[in-house]
Amino acid sequence: DGNLLNFREDVGRHNALDKLIGSELLKYDGEDFSLKNRIVLLSGRASFELIQKCAMAGVPIICAIGAPSSLAVETAENFGITLVGFLKNGNANIYCGTEKLDLN
Repeated sequence: DGNLLNFREDVGRHNALDKLIGSELLKYDGEDFSLKNRIVLLSGRASFELIQKCAMAGVPIICAIGAPSSLAVETAENFGITLVGFLKNGNANIYCGTEKLDLN
């Protein structure tokens, strides 16, 4: 519904994402942990390692202000993740997974 559900920051991109996934894991009380109903927003570029971490957590959509690496795009495609880059001022590049987005 568009509400911000969690926010974590750190000097390093990887640490910030680890904190985010970890804080969600601490709130979880079921059997199969997944962030399948979440979108992760990254304030920098989307690297292969960040895509991998999101894939392992079940994140279906990742949006980044910066550019993804070519390996990040390939990894997102392999895991069925929608990957959006250069998200700024109402514009964005969609690299894969457009079927999950309502572009109308």
